[in-house]
Amino acid sequence: MDEVLTAVGPRLRELRRRAGATLASLSEITGISVSTLSRLESGERKPSLELLLPLARVHRVPLDELVGAPETGDPRVHARPIRRDGRTYLPLTRRPGGVQAYKLILPPGEGEPDPRVHEGYEWFYVLNGRVRLVLGERETVLKPGEAAEFDTHVPHWFAAADSRPAEILSLFGPQGERLHVRARTT
Repeated sequence: MDEVLTAVGPRLRELRRRAGATLASLSEITGISVSTLSRLESGERKPSLELLLPLARVHRVPLDELVGAPETGDPRVHARPIRRDGRTYLPLTRRPGGVQAYKLILPPGEGEPDPRVHEGYEWFYVLNGRVRLVLGERETVLKPGEAAEFDTHVPHWFAAADSRPAEILSLFGPQGERLHVRARTT
């Protein structure tokens, strides 16, 4: 544990220097005092979650990158599934604040459409099953190999279209980033 905590300071210093930031500018952004930041970087102060969360957010890195998850030598990625409202989200990216990629498993029988709006832009590709998409006043069913993209300010809802689960690859940009899909003809 001490080894892990000791390595946090140099990582923080390196991230700050790479960003070209000063302790003062980082203090202004995070609300953490210059002296506390300095002591964190030098190892004189033990990092706490309260200090690391705003720093991870500002540096746009996952928290575990700051604390240096122990190296196991295992090259496989072990994404932890997130379960919400019966749906399973498998995160494929770890870029806080940027475009996020998920494999999403939609259970059958999610009920009647309840379109919502929120910030962002979404693109998804149907991997397996059929997906019912309600987008504004339009409704369509997408099959494997088909994709949809839309501004999430438009009321939208999607679910498995029949009694089988559906799987999609979803790319979501919280700031409205758009995906540019281009196909060349042969």
